[in-house]
Amino acid sequence: MKPIQVGLLGIGTVGSGVFHVLARNQQEIRRRAGRGIEIATVADLNVERAREIVGSDIQVVADARAVIADPAIDIVVELIGGYGIAKQLVLEAIAAGKHVVTANKALLAVHGTEIFAAAQAKGVIVAFEAAVAGGIPIIKALREGLTANRIQWIAGIINGTTNFILSEMRSKGLDFDVVLKEAQRLGYAEADPTFDIEGVDAAHKATIMSAIAFGIPVQFDKAYVEGITKLSAQDIRYAEQLGYRIKLLGITKRVDKGVELRVHPSLVPSKRLIANVEGAMNAVVVQADAVGTTLYYGKGAGSEPTASAVIADLVDITRLATADPEHRVPHLAFQHDALSDLQVLPMGEVVTSYYLRLRVADQAGVLAKVTGLLAEADISIDAVLQREADDVGGEGSTQTDLIILTHDCQEARMDAAIAKMQALPTVLAPITRIRKEELN
Repeated sequence: MKPIQVGLLGIGTVGSGVFHVLARNQQEIRRRAGRGIEIATVADLNVERAREIVGSDIQVVADARAVIADPAIDIVVELIGGYGIAKQLVLEAIAAGKHVVTANKALLAVHGTEIFAAAQAKGVIVAFEAAVAGGIPIIKALREGLTANRIQWIAGIINGTTNFILSEMRSKGLDFDVVLKEAQRLGYAEADPTFDIEGVDAAHKATIMSAIAFGIPVQFDKAYVEGITKLSAQDIRYAEQLGYRIKLLGITKRVDKGVELRVHPSLVPSKRLIANVEGAMNAVVVQADAVGTTLYYGKGAGSEPTASAVIADLVDITRLATADPEHRVPHLAFQHDALSDLQVLPMGEVVTSYYLRLRVADQAGVLAKVTGLLAEADISIDAVLQREADDVGGEGSTQTDLIILTHDCQEARMDAAIAKMQALPTVLAPITRIRKEELN
């Protein structure tokens, strides 16, 4: 049988990984797919560099549209990234009747509804395993492996850059700015790390997982997004003393009123497996009614781990290309006409528990005033830790840190309570608030 012909748009880090893994494991892949899978054409603006990677046997062009227009190409792999030209090329490939594989989480999180609708109308597949958690097959697990389950919640460390930074801050006691520079030097963080450290990258991925888990449209604009830039080494140290570690989590949860979709730093009990995921590794915990808790762990980025996911999609499409479109696995797990209109809740309606750190005057009655305000807001306290003044400001200090862990409450109530506590004259600095997730 004639091999499937692939057109590769972009041959940077991931694209070169796809080329090398596909060449190295060609025989194994053919045995699994039932036919060969060949890269026929590569499009890259840097034609010379692309030729150095793929050699002289594969056609290299500068114009991606030439690949899409080629009738011999069966599958287009988009590895350009971003929202702009990538969106145009994906939609043009779909319109041309090509199946598409993409690692572009930003594109799908923002424009996925339009893209999946176009693919459905044209009867082609858009596959995107590589868009979330790199080499970890979390999309396939959610869409197929857990299809018998009613998924209750997902919590994931889905950005390696931020997890590396938080791991270094914890192990070395360093502040965020110092570790970020080291992460850039080592290549874990981009020169402009904004998407990573502000939580945007993780929110793109959480949005996609939420849509698949709950059968809702992708709605990145409704996600709550908070990064790690305001975390301090002392909060990581205090969390450790209380039996927690701080992780940037992407969380999506089904609740009575709708769906939570949020990314933010969270205190996680140190006994949880996900709390012990260190360095640039990724991990996703899924809680479902029939199977219970499952954990998926591995490399969330990198040339060959991501290439592994791209090629898995190529194999899936090769197996399914001749199947009746109505009998393929739906893009978002649920049949396209059965998507739910469950509301994505605003953050004020989310219920969780909290870590609060207040820098206060070291004098009598301060703790009573703070706890009184929490009681007025009907927020119950789980634990209180007060540092000795000497530990905070040195010998003779007149300031101390008050650390409070709360039980669950609605975020809007916590916001109001924090505003009242901040107004106390004995509260000397902005209050630090970090959400706490027990992940029971």
